[in-house]
Amino acid sequence: MNYDKEIIRILQEVDDEGISIMKIARHVFNACNSLFEPEDFKTVHKDVAKFLARYSKNPDSLIERAKIRGRYRLNMKSGKAQQLMLDFAMDDQREEEESGVDNGSAPSLFE
Repeated sequence: MNYDKEIIRILQEVDDEGISIMKIARHVFNACNSLFEPEDFKTVHKDVAKFLARYSKNPDSLIERAKIRGRYRLNMKSGKAQQLMLDFAMDDQREEEESGVDNGSAPSLFE
């Protein structure tokens, strides 16, 4: 399964110390696991570890290893990470605007 977006979303919320592979895998497992499509935690952990290892090798990559062994974070020196942060900010702003807007003529079920 493809967990790329979920991993990046998790790393976006992490500080400079980073987050361990186990915690990232747990967050991805909880976000992607469902009653109808159950996932195995070992498989999710293995896929997350492969993804992080593959995308943290290049110094210009979106993901980098943190100073503490076994932890990862977004590489803020990367142009991709800076653009990603702007995209997340735009999405958050758009969601706030949409939640404040009333649908107008459509009545609510509970009115």
